[in-house]
Amino acid sequence: MHHRTVAELMTRSVVRARRDMPFKEIVKLLADNDVTAVPVVDDLDRPVGVVSEADLLRKSSAQADPSGLTPVPHMEAWERAKAEGARAEELMSAPAVCARPEWTVVEAARLMAVQNVKRLPVVDEADRLQGIVSRGDLLMIFLRRDDAIRDEITGDVLRGTLGPAASEVTVEVRDGRVILGGSVEVRDLIPVIEQLCRGVDGVVAVSEHIAYRADDSRDSPNGT
Repeated sequence: MHHRTVAELMTRSVVRARRDMPFKEIVKLLADNDVTAVPVVDDLDRPVGVVSEADLLRKSSAQADPSGLTPVPHMEAWERAKAEGARAEELMSAPAVCARPEWTVVEAARLMAVQNVKRLPVVDEADRLQGIVSRGDLLMIFLRRDDAIRDEITGDVLRGTLGPAASEVTVEVRDGRVILGGSVEVRDLIPVIEQLCRGVDGVVAVSEHIAYRADDSRDSPNGT
């Protein structure tokens, strides 16, 4: 199976900020390019952090309410330092959480979830910036056509697992949902096929109604 990589999905033309870029220039950079965050890079174009609208808004939230109705929120020392920052390196979230071009969608999505970030700068072996991948970019795999998903399952998954017997399993795909039918020789093949189908890019869900001719887990000497 061919899993789409970060390199295939990322944006290659990346807007970036230098470490010494002033606050107002960062705001203008975001507005002019219609983005909500940019990587901050050093002199070798290596990401050292990411500065986002949320980082910049700390400066406003730290100010006293002119009406006097809303108290100034409590801030930790690091939050206060950010709110008082004037340059990208003082405002950014660091270190930068980065991905590699060869990573799969699963690897990138898991890192985003663990680190609770919306985007990942993509770097090469020397940690130089190559692109940026967002949650929206990763979701693009779910726009794959149903017939493309079906062709991959019938070809790579079923023929690779069952060989000539692949024709005995039917595959239907509706809006990314895979429905498997037909029959296989032994029961233990069913969960293997189902798991492989779930790993195909663009698959939303898998349901199976596959019959089997022998229950090898029960018939084998070690079965239960």
